[in-house]
Amino acid sequence: MTTTDKPGQSAGETTAAEQAAAAARAGDAGAAEFGEDTGTSRQFISWVTLALMTTASVASLRPSPAMAIYGLAAVFLYLLPAVVFLLPTALVGAELASGWTGGIYRWVSEALGKPLGFVAVWCQFAMTIAYYPSLLAYVASTFAYVVHPSLAEDGLYVAIVIVVIYWTGVWITSRGTKTVAGLSSLGLVIGTLVPGVVLVALGLVFLGQGNEPAAPMTADHWLPPWTGLASLVLIVNNFLSYAGMEMNGVHVSSLRHPRAEYPRSIFLATGLVLLIFVVPALAISWVMPSEQLSLTAGLMQAFQAFFDHFHIGWMTKVVGIMLVMAALGGMLTWLAGPAKGLVTLARQEGYLPPFLQRFNKHGVPLNIMIAQGVITTLIGVLYAFSDDVSSAYWMFSVITVQIYLIAYLLMFVAVVRLRRTQPHVERGFVVPAVTLVAGVGFVASACALCIGFVPPDQFGDAPLWRYLMIVGGGLLAIGVAAPVAFLKFRKPEWVHPDHQGTHALT
Repeated sequence: MTTTDKPGQSAGETTAAEQAAAAARAGDAGAAEFGEDTGTSRQFISWVTLALMTTASVASLRPSPAMAIYGLAAVFLYLLPAVVFLLPTALVGAELASGWTGGIYRWVSEALGKPLGFVAVWCQFAMTIAYYPSLLAYVASTFAYVVHPSLAEDGLYVAIVIVVIYWTGVWITSRGTKTVAGLSSLGLVIGTLVPGVVLVALGLVFLGQGNEPAAPMTADHWLPPWTGLASLVLIVNNFLSYAGMEMNGVHVSSLRHPRAEYPRSIFLATGLVLLIFVVPALAISWVMPSEQLSLTAGLMQAFQAFFDHFHIGWMTKVVGIMLVMAALGGMLTWLAGPAKGLVTLARQEGYLPPFLQRFNKHGVPLNIMIAQGVITTLIGVLYAFSDDVSSAYWMFSVITVQIYLIAYLLMFVAVVRLRRTQPHVERGFVVPAVTLVAGVGFVASACALCIGFVPPDQFGDAPLWRYLMIVGGGLLAIGVAAPVAFLKFRKPEWVHPDHQGTHALT
């Protein structure tokens, strides 16, 4: 669910995800590693190349405003989840991907059974239901700076943008447009690298002119002020920012010396990702006081403040268009992917009703995308009744994270169990101290899931019951009740005719 932007994060994430999925479908990555004849010549990549691919799949500017609120403490708040979540998911994903093809469904199914395997793959799909409204709210707020900045916090405007763009994306994707895939890599450059470099450069020049940063940059501000859990809640957003790291584990078999080179690749990628996340967040905090930052429009607020300071305000619209193009490109390339993977599995195992298993003539799972769109539309409409777009954006971002974390919790359990139950399976990469590494990742994920139920300090006097109802209700309905219902009412005839007789319901 990343991303994005992930599923969240950067638009470039889709490229890595699609490569991982393609390799898993081909089923030859692990075979090549262990000397099996795959009928093709083996091609190697360097560990530096893999590090850059991983960075492209994770890095994004979108979470920067949420961390800029903390000023210099953003460094700590990015570093902590990198150590306890980013590294464990990358290492665990490499072992699982180099031992079993088929992605998280296969990993969890082998370890914990097919029903929990379905829950894991469902959560990877279902998190997009909450993710698209939050992504498109960001798009709406960003585009507002091209039209009129006051629209950025107008709930009706945001709702209209969410609904119109989502359904336009479904229409484009349903036609099987091949050019959509190219938007991903282009979006990484246009929407992440160029704006990020510009933002940091402007910030450094701003400070170089002798201007005082809006947030204190002294040593006693390395840690965020402690006012209870609510003071740290925005750190949850970083778990979504780092999600997707495990997808690149499928490429471990393309390294000449996986056991030595993969850790190097991961540590380099982690450093680059932290650099891309941390420095732009600091640049925003230099020019924008935390109390004035919007979680959806904070990036554009910073650009506008810098451009106005340097008397080139017209550049705000240019950067806004660049960021919107990148986000939309990422959305289009992600739109059909998770749904297609889920439907393909459902046809084999009978997890979804036949109506939701249908592909159109272009091979796009249109029916399930429409069903997803109905829920996305309902969520989008909620923005029209919200007097605080930032609060609504944050709540749906939290739901996205929590649903995704269910899949990660299962993955961390799976790697430990598979080490014990299937030690004979060859792995291209073996996680050292796997119980400790997976345990740290599991505890961090569980804590992030629980902390998400605490509203941040920035939400002021908003009723707690409303926050809990939306966040808790969204998690239970989409991430828990839905997959349990599909499993409970599953019928033998739900297995697609092409797979009848080959899969028993388990």
